Amino acid sequence: MSDHDLAADLATRAGKLLLSVRDRGLPDAAARKAAGDAESHTFLMAQLAELCPGDAVLSEEGADDAARLSADRVWIVDPLDGTREFSEPDRADWAVHVALWTLGELVAGAVALPAEGTTIDTGRPPTVPARAGGPIRLAVSRSRPPVMVAEVATRLRADLVPMGSAGVKAMAVVRGQADAYVHAGGQYEWDSAAPVAVARAAGLHTSRIDGSPLQYNRPSPWLPDLVVCRPELAEQVLAAVAEAQGNART
Repeated sequence: MSDHDLAADLATRAGKLLLSVRDRGLPDAAARKAAGDAESHTFLMAQLAELCPGDAVLSEEGADDAARLSADRVWIVDPLDGTREFSEPDRADWAVHVALWTLGELVAGAVALPAEGTTIDTGRPPTVPARAGGPIRLAVSRSRPPVMVAEVATRLRADLVPMGSAGVKAMAVVRGQADAYVHAGGQYEWDSAAPVAVARAAGLHTSRIDGSPLQYNRPSPWLPDLVVCRPELAEQVLAAVAEAQGNART
């Protein structure tokens, strides 16, 4: 099995596990969140230990082991991205992220959207649909949209499209449901590694909000901002971000 296929298989199976957790009849949202995070993490760690025993793992739900910094291969996983949405039985905008970093680069990744029965991966990246006419569509958090993104939308005369997890927002750009995803409210490597790997494989622009490269497997996993957008909009989006940041400083 290739690394692409393995990432897709693990994300898909973790997603099926999460669907079973969701259907278990747990008493409340907090119980669903806790069980989902724990069981998906345990599954992914066990599978990676069995199938890739020499690889390191960085998981949102696990203790960070500094040994990953000297490893050639590091899996970066988010066992459940969008716990808030997962805890609401009628919502589909949550995901599972599985990515592989090797010697400085993201080389494989998959984002499972279990409630949709869909996994998007680097081995079979979709063709991004042609952009529809009308205003630029910016994917944004439904619960805590950053103030800066609202100003970017104003400068671009864009429509905001609220949705849940970071993976869902990035995949909305991949699938042509949005034109850009701009985030500046704080994230970690596991929030974006798999979505960025898939977006790159699909030919999208990915960067920090200042246009610099996104880097993974750093000593601190904090990676607070990113842009995922259609390549033909990258210059325009980054300029709007720079203007919004400049305005915020004055």
